[in-house]
Amino acid sequence: MEQDELKALVGRAALQYVQPGQCVGVGTGSTVNHFIDALAGIKAQLLGAVSSSEQSTARLRAHGIRVLDAADVDRLPVYIDGADEIDAQGFMIKGGGAALTREKIVADLADRFVCIVDQSKQVPVLGRFPLPLEVVAMAAPQLVRHFAALGGTAVLRAGVITDNGHPILDVRGLHITDPLALELEINQWPGVVTVGLFARHRASVCLLGTPGGVKTLVF
Repeated sequence: MEQDELKALVGRAALQYVQPGQCVGVGTGSTVNHFIDALAGIKAQLLGAVSSSEQSTARLRAHGIRVLDAADVDRLPVYIDGADEIDAQGFMIKGGGAALTREKIVADLADRFVCIVDQSKQVPVLGRFPLPLEVVAMAAPQLVRHFAALGGTAVLRAGVITDNGHPILDVRGLHITDPLALELEINQWPGVVTVGLFARHRASVCLLGTPGGVKTLVF
């Protein structure tokens, strides 16, 4: 199968985690777009969706799916999103689409995080994909120096401003063997809005698209 076919496969498979009468958390990205398209087929059964980006909101509304603000819900039974990398413990790197802050906010509302990815995103150790951070612009030079001390190279993503109005730093050269500890450390650095390590908000389930079908990993 082509990569896009694998994404469509897991997007459809994620429907099993959406129950009638519920509100579902919806992430951002090419794999999630397939999930949104599949979700349209059961939209009459949904209370609505909470979206992690303007892009996903537009796609949901184009399908006639009601979009609720995160402030309007106390909790979500499930959040369904992709990842740039996922390891054997369900820890993830996210933020390639620059929606990481809103993704983490919606994930924090959810009882369960269902990650939908094709098999190319599965890695033994996080860090091959550049680690994204949403940052306050004036802090960027100091954050670059912090990462240099850790052996990483941080570069501003050219021409990218998030839905929240901030730039993105992408950090290369990290070998992340303890994602939770690194996430906690980076969160203490002034000027970090959100780091794209999803360790505290790791996946509960991963639907992995493979040529042999969807493989379900439970963490």
